[in-house]
Amino acid sequence: MKYHFENVAQQAKNTIRSEALAVSRLEEVIDDNFVNVVQLIYESCGRVIVSGIGKSAIIAAKIVATLNSTGTPAIFMHAADAIHGDLGIIQPDDVVLCLSKSGNTPEIKVLVPLIRNIGNNKLVAIVANLNSYLAQHADYVLHTPVEAEACLNNLAPTTSTTVQLVMGDALAVCLLELHGFSESDFAKVHPGGSLGKKLYLRVADLLNSTMKPLVYVGDSVAKSILEISANRLGATAVLDNKEQLVGIITDGDVRRMLGKWKQIDELTAGDIMSRNPKTIEADELAVKAFGMMEKNEISQLVVTKNGRYEGMVHVHDIMREGIV
Repeated sequence: MKYHFENVAQQAKNTIRSEALAVSRLEEVIDDNFVNVVQLIYESCGRVIVSGIGKSAIIAAKIVATLNSTGTPAIFMHAADAIHGDLGIIQPDDVVLCLSKSGNTPEIKVLVPLIRNIGNNKLVAIVANLNSYLAQHADYVLHTPVEAEACLNNLAPTTSTTVQLVMGDALAVCLLELHGFSESDFAKVHPGGSLGKKLYLRVADLLNSTMKPLVYVGDSVAKSILEISANRLGATAVLDNKEQLVGIITDGDVRRMLGKWKQIDELTAGDIMSRNPKTIEADELAVKAFGMMEKNEISQLVVTKNGRYEGMVHVHDIMREGIV
């Protein structure tokens, strides 16, 4: 049968609606049993071993990634590989999470008794079928009910894997809060990429020691313009004779000067500077500097350290790092 493309948008909406409904119904199954599982993992001296087969294995791997990045040590163990040697991953005090929609797949039926034979490890089932082998033999059951897959044939794992993923996220977020996992903790385990940089990259890291534009209040306008051009930051700081920051001269200040003054030979940096420039401390996060620039509609900030002029950071320096 030829598929009619005019049905595509409606089918997409049906899929989203079906999965959203299943996720919303998860609230109904969050009870004391869920709390007990969170407490079990939180108080465990071991890791969380997360396992599954098929598409559930892919969700298990993602849950492991989320747990690790939010302060709960976790390891992925594929259910098929487990019965061929990977059971050695499980150590005393580890908590084992096993994901399965049916709870009756052959690999799961083989795996569960083997886990039982290792030691006193607790087994938590994340399963849709409460009458399944997995649910009946687990210490704890987190029910992920699914009336039907979003797939038209009710075959392809769609809704079932979505609710598994959300249940895993719920566990991770609860554990994150119990551990008091902060932004700085997240930065330590996630230093790569733009997300990590937002949490650890500081203004001081962006300063170029060879580009520190400055003039003094009594310096000529010509010297000020040359200083701006030489450092390619679009501005220069203005200091007094005590090395204290008193102002800034930007490209805009130079243009306004030319429109206001006919004779500029007698002018000094102090005559054309803008007083009270926006500043930021060197140890502040770079993403905060960007926020200040965006709010004030400016391209650069004067950087200080304990009140002393350290240099200047430009919006391009931040954008070059890819954090915005």
